[in-house]
Amino acid sequence: MSSNETPRGPVDSSRIPRYAGPATFARLPRLDEVTAADVAVVGVPFDSGVSYRPGARFGGNAIREASRLLRPYNPAQDASPFALAQVADGGDIAVNPFNINEAVETVEAAADDLLGTGARLMTLGGDHTIALPLLRSVAKKHGPVALLHFDAHLDTWDTYFGAEYTHGTPFRRAVEEGILDTSALSHVGTRGPLYGKQDLTDDEKMGFGIVTSADVYRRGADEVADQLRQRIGDRPLYISIDIDCLDPAHAPGTGTPEAGGMTSRELLEILRGLASCNLVSADVVEVAPAYDHAEITSVAASHTAYELTTIMSRQIAEARSK
Repeated sequence: MSSNETPRGPVDSSRIPRYAGPATFARLPRLDEVTAADVAVVGVPFDSGVSYRPGARFGGNAIREASRLLRPYNPAQDASPFALAQVADGGDIAVNPFNINEAVETVEAAADDLLGTGARLMTLGGDHTIALPLLRSVAKKHGPVALLHFDAHLDTWDTYFGAEYTHGTPFRRAVEEGILDTSALSHVGTRGPLYGKQDLTDDEKMGFGIVTSADVYRRGADEVADQLRQRIGDRPLYISIDIDCLDPAHAPGTGTPEAGGMTSRELLEILRGLASCNLVSADVVEVAPAYDHAEITSVAASHTAYELTTIMSRQIAEARSK
């Protein structure tokens, strides 16, 4: 979008009820309805990489449905994200559900095309396998990126049943491929049992720091956000959020739930504390609506994507004003 164009925002809810019409993210225009997008919200309906409960292929549309209630002004960040930059719903990236390797290639190619237009990506998964091709694409544009990974799990295991590409392996592959800045890698919200202590040793060797959900509880969101900001600095940042970083009380609709997680309030406050970071793209994954109740998980995910979109929109507007 050029600097003199006015962004097209959401459907006016005072004229058309929120529950009416197609469920684009936050009731925003489709990508084909605008000249160009600064932030493209895209879905990846893929869950062939899961190791336990399936169903995240339906996550993107569940998040879109829950996002109907999002409003144009974000008081927590004192910003109207859809007025600051053109945000549009790019629909879904259609991937092969029977061939993981092909699916990974398809996601990477589609992300290349979207990033090539100048847009940043807000991706709605899908399982966490999709983070690898998204990171590959972002790294082509920005070089190795800092990674902030919210998750109950490390996702740096080597293989499952001999498979290199699964939802538990994307960040090991990303480190091996040199697409991450290993001086600025962090997990947030991790907890629960592991296969062995070696899991932590291997993870540390890759360069990851860990902020557990217990750390968030004891130290508070502000202190954690400050620590993360210092670690990230001014590097290009990619944020990947597995919704199971939240406690099952706040996100029951996910494939591998773990007790003792963060609250949705803690997650949102940490993200708001990262508003000064150079966020180049992000994803929210592992929403599995079949296990959800009253849209608890998809509501949390939609608000998470809203905060991330607000950060990107603010930064785009600030860059244009210089």
